[in-house]
Amino acid sequence: MITASEPSWIVPFTGLSPRQFGKLVTVLRSAGAEAVRRGRPWSLPLEDRALLVAAYWRTNLTMRQLAQLFGALKSAADRIVDHLGPMLALQPRKRFAKDTALIVDGTLVPTRDHTIAERSKSYRYSTNHQVVIDVDTGLVVVVGRPLAGNRNDCKAWEESGAKAAVGNTPTMATRAPDSSSPTAASAGQSELPDWKEEHNKSHKQVRARVEHVFARMKTWKILRDCRLKGDDVHHAMLGIARMHNLALAG
Repeated sequence: MITASEPSWIVPFTGLSPRQFGKLVTVLRSAGAEAVRRGRPWSLPLEDRALLVAAYWRTNLTMRQLAQLFGALKSAADRIVDHLGPMLALQPRKRFAKDTALIVDGTLVPTRDHTIAERSKSYRYSTNHQVVIDVDTGLVVVVGRPLAGNRNDCKAWEESGAKAAVGNTPTMATRAPDSSSPTAASAGQSELPDWKEEHNKSHKQVRARVEHVFARMKTWKILRDCRLKGDDVHHAMLGIARMHNLALAG
């Protein structure tokens, strides 16, 4: 049976070290996760409940499979995910230093809930998530609300709330109309001037950082085939962003 009291289970099922996982549990306690509630008491301690949610997002096992691994009922595992998932959500950064530079890009998450997903370029039903990171640290600072996967990134940037969340902080993107983007050759030009080549090279190097963030976040397999519905998709994305930041920052 999987339990957080055995540290060897923490790394493979959360992507976090035991110390980082301890910080996650502390966040949950400060959010009131252990507050006494009406009804049946939890069958698992808080540490095991946090591990269950992280393992669910990390492995994308069915709720029945997950419950068996933790020695709990399927209904109890459902309630645990519904209760702790929103509490693990990353809170958007509200203040930025004057020299902060951000980069935004959208990533598609294959999603089975067709009420919030649409067919995208990959011909799979998916949701579009606008993710903003700090260029210097690689930490996720904002995740916009999910939109249908066929939504253009330029529109999704604003409609998801990501643009409003960063305010006037300089933000780089390849498609957003009000951000720094690569320069192309003018009509009749066979080669770019040196300054344009250098600009594009610098832009690609910085943009690669957000692609690396997506690659790390999608080691949580639920972002490769999401069975969640409604707001739970957003909660999973925000929770994974928080664990990504914990793993990166230590």
